[in-house]
Amino acid sequence: MYYIVNTDKSFDQASADLEVEVKNLGFGVLHIHDLGETLRSKGQDFNENCRVFEVCNPLQAAKVMAIDMRLNMALPCRISVFTEKGSTKIGLIKPAQMLSALSDDPALLEVANEIEEKIMQMIDNSK
Repeated sequence: MYYIVNTDKSFDQASADLEVEVKNLGFGVLHIHDLGETLRSKGQDFNENCRVFEVCNPLQAAKVMAIDMRLNMALPCRISVFTEKGSTKIGLIKPAQMLSALSDDPALLEVANEIEEKIMQMIDNSK
């Protein structure tokens, strides 16, 4: 269900490299949520770092919504760069497994597998 890799890069370097790889593979970064900073700004004692990248490929998103408009609630895809006990990690919840829990349409699963392959490549290229 999860795909998580460790990297020797710093949190900031892994974040910057992921953003480049997202664009290199034909996706766009719609937004970056800095959850660690948000929690700290709200007075929470949170010592880890976490950035969630919302990424999208318009062609693939249109295919998913053409199959089942309700799946807009599962979009865009999210990739996280985070620290955990001194290690930097990059990961996601696999789109094919997530969408297969919501639909058994073979066309949807084909699109989800294509998306998953690209996103895992982004992660691998960023580590």
